[in-house]
Amino acid sequence: MCGPDGPVEKYLAHSARPELGIPAQGYFRHAGNVVRFCESELSSITVDKRIQPLYDFLKRCLLIAASFHDLGKLGDENQSVLRGDKKARNLPINHCDAGVAYMMRNRALLSALLIYSHHIGLPNIADEKMRINSPCGDLRFRDNDETVQRDSSQNLETYLARHCESFGSKMAAIEKISSGGQLKYPVGARVLLSCLADADHTDTAIHYRNFHEEEMPLLQAEKRLAALDNYVAGLASSDNSVKMSKRNIARSEMYEKCRCGSTKNWLYYCDSPVGTGKTTAIMAALLNAAHAKNLRRIFIVLPFTNILKQSVDVYRKALRLQDESDSDMERVVAAIHHKAEYEDENSRQLSALWRSPIIVTTAVQFFETMAAASPSGLRKLHALPNSAVFIDEAHTALPTSLWPLAWRWINDYAEMWRCHFILASGSLKKFWELEEFKIRNKDDNSIPSLLPREFSDALNKMETQRVPIKRKPEKMDETKLCEWLLTLKGPRLVVLNTVQSAAVIANTLADICGREHVEHISTAIAPKDRELIVENIKRRLSDKKDEDWTLVATSCVEAGVDFSFRNGVREAAGLVNLLQLAGRIRRNEEDCYNDSVVWSIELDFSGMLKRHPSFEISSKVLLDLFAENPALINDGTDISDLCTRALRRELNECGMTEGSSIMEDEMACSYASVEKKFKVIDSQTVTVIIDTCIKERLESYETISWRELQDHSVQIYVHTARNLKVEPVRGHPDIYFWPYSYNKFIGYMAGVLENYELNSRGFGFL
Repeated sequence: MCGPDGPVEKYLAHSARPELGIPAQGYFRHAGNVVRFCESELSSITVDKRIQPLYDFLKRCLLIAASFHDLGKLGDENQSVLRGDKKARNLPINHCDAGVAYMMRNRALLSALLIYSHHIGLPNIADEKMRINSPCGDLRFRDNDETVQRDSSQNLETYLARHCESFGSKMAAIEKISSGGQLKYPVGARVLLSCLADADHTDTAIHYRNFHEEEMPLLQAEKRLAALDNYVAGLASSDNSVKMSKRNIARSEMYEKCRCGSTKNWLYYCDSPVGTGKTTAIMAALLNAAHAKNLRRIFIVLPFTNILKQSVDVYRKALRLQDESDSDMERVVAAIHHKAEYEDENSRQLSALWRSPIIVTTAVQFFETMAAASPSGLRKLHALPNSAVFIDEAHTALPTSLWPLAWRWINDYAEMWRCHFILASGSLKKFWELEEFKIRNKDDNSIPSLLPREFSDALNKMETQRVPIKRKPEKMDETKLCEWLLTLKGPRLVVLNTVQSAAVIANTLADICGREHVEHISTAIAPKDRELIVENIKRRLSDKKDEDWTLVATSCVEAGVDFSFRNGVREAAGLVNLLQLAGRIRRNEEDCYNDSVVWSIELDFSGMLKRHPSFEISSKVLLDLFAENPALINDGTDISDLCTRALRRELNECGMTEGSSIMEDEMACSYASVEKKFKVIDSQTVTVIIDTCIKERLESYETISWRELQDHSVQIYVHTARNLKVEPVRGHPDIYFWPYSYNKFIGYMAGVLENYELNSRGFGFL
């Protein structure tokens, strides 16, 4: 895209900011840049031949919308504000309505939808249909204000003439392109709006010098696969004793079978247990598929509470080409912790986008982007087509009720948009085999295994013999739990369901036995501090003389981290959560840990320990399974079959009412409703900065990258921020600052627990 330099045009798209030395941006320059951005993005996407005619039509609709998306800015009242002749916070006339009116006149309904939505988001189409027969005619996608409607109708020819003056006559006329039927393809509409919103936001940010566009490196799948081969070979030869371990022999076989596996299909599953080297093995499978199918990107989708740093570090080391530096690899492999999406014009440049060739992100961000209707939420989605996607620990990626619709999207992107998916977990629920998840009009709903069946069975048999799982029946409050924990041999790992419970137990343990005997990690701690904690935990685990200590954590350690503890304790959640914790206990079959046990416990919530409502059904199912068979997985039961049975029971307990409702909304193209209902985490969160320096730089409008913002912030539930009266950063209404205590031990929970203490004395906010 072009920058803001150049002669001032007669008609403007963005006003000047003389206090920052930024001139106004012309209408032709902005609209032209948006069209060029969309053309460039669309040219890099290939689709299945079955939808090629549809895709060509979708592209045409998008480019038309991009050309006319700001048509209403050409009105005299809006131009007066853009030139600075009149002062106003917002443009007096909705600048989207004129473009919508022109599209509707030509029956270009999809283009009209895109123009209408590029600031306010995709609507519910059923609501718009009710406006077809209004007294003033067809008002679908039109502004509700009659004054705006009248302005667009009366002045449309003037606006088109000015558009023609800026662009040339060919850009001021379109033939009728009826697109009514294409409004019924929600995936396509989301991808198009994503492209338009990203083009619009990016060009605006470049003009206002809030964003410096950088050229991203290419994936180069074949070369990176060779680099990965060398990296894995180096690991195997670094320690002869490691090579003799049965588990490491299995890891080597796992890598080879994934590296050389089939790429014929677009959907695969992998049910190898934890600790079998999925990080490198499935990356090899993804690179192999990307090379074979000429794909653009690779996505690694980890559980929403996961720690990304370990996987990112491995990939940046293992995939580096000979001439690439550390800074190059930061652009090759992007770690995106938060669902950071900002609509405000001052904050848009801080949104974390999917522009690197390899994206390591969370299930929250990945799936809620698929479901989004708002421009800020959708802005990344057009990067997904033509990608290889690894959904790690798929069992815990989504609440059960959301999987039917997510499964439909996955199948659509796989079959139509050439996305290669691998779903993996050491405790995989084969949900696609259940009737509720089968896709209508699809002959075969099964998907092939990435691994040969006999090899997968051998790996799972090895896993069930590694560490016993037991249940402790009595409920425990914070005091009893801490006293019992100290009777277990260390190092110990305790995983609790909420950040508050983890912080309370960590504090209590530190009071009893000293801070040096306790480590704590959760999403209450900012990424920059979590990274240091992980390194310290690894250091302590490598010292076999350092035994008497406990790591208290949330589910962020259940997947994607290479920890091996002596004993493990898991608050009752679901069967798959318990199995994931087992993957962090005696992970490498250490002889000195031959007395290891994984414990399932229940908590007494009469004190400060906090219940997590999302786990009520899954924990009940787990406890029922224990009641029926105290040995649970220790009797040789097939893990995948057991997990699928547990899922079946969870469905029987909760039903699929919510999932059915979302599916109905999707089929009706009720975009806004789908976005509202499809929440991986029940409660909405906001970005809260914990660093005063970052806050001051934002308030001074200094250029800050999304990486800096992410590393120095946490995601806090809206209700917590509201109760504690957390205020937005000045000039950035969708970014907040944490004014209370924060420390590197329990993060922002230090401030929350202090307020609980004040509240108990009558002084708090909660």
